[in-house]
Amino acid sequence: MARQQLDALDVKILGYLLENARRPFLEIARECKVSGAAVHQRMARLQALGIVKGSELLINASALGFDTCSYVGFFLKDPSRLNEVVEQLKDIPEVVECHFTTGRYDLFIKLYARNNDDLLNIIQNKLLCLGLARTESLISFKEIFNRPLPVICTD
Repeated sequence: MARQQLDALDVKILGYLLENARRPFLEIARECKVSGAAVHQRMARLQALGIVKGSELLINASALGFDTCSYVGFFLKDPSRLNEVVEQLKDIPEVVECHFTTGRYDLFIKLYARNNDDLLNIIQNKLLCLGLARTESLISFKEIFNRPLPVICTD
């Protein structure tokens, strides 16, 4: 994909929305000293270009009882089944991310479990049956920060 050009107004609009994705476009327009239609048009263009993929609601996993965040590396018995395994992972609600990576793993996932016993159960009863030779797990004690990619002017 070709790199897209962002001007100062694009960056300003994105900056406001990165702070609060629910901020009204009209309020952003006033801050940027442009019309509400201009903000709508810019956002439509940024979405059409694939720069903005949508907005998301962030859930506090611990508040819902999911106290264990784990990253799991997969070693597949049959690497040719990779796409099939990915499709099966989509049916496991505790799995929130899946990545093709370089290095030792065929796949790398992020998942949430209620506790360490639940994590073990998920690995043994939901993951290993997908055709994994073995897994390696890393448990996150605490997320220190999570931030969006910085948006900078490119013109």
